[in-house]
Amino acid sequence: MPMEHIIEINWDENAGVWYAVNDSIPLALESNSFDALIERIKVVALEMIELNGQSGIDYKF
Repeated sequence: MPMEHIIEINWDENAGVWYAVNDSIPLALESNSFDALIERIKVVALEMIELNGQSGIDYKF
């Protein structure tokens, strides 16, 4: 069964940035651009998953 991580993405009006959080990976990122944030999530999430000993699992974005 595939492992699922839900990453919450929100817009911070005061700071003018998009931010993403997930406690199970763990992950906390921000960017001025939504598209740039998505690309950062793809890279950093996989790195964090590997560091937490969950490598070898097929992840889809």
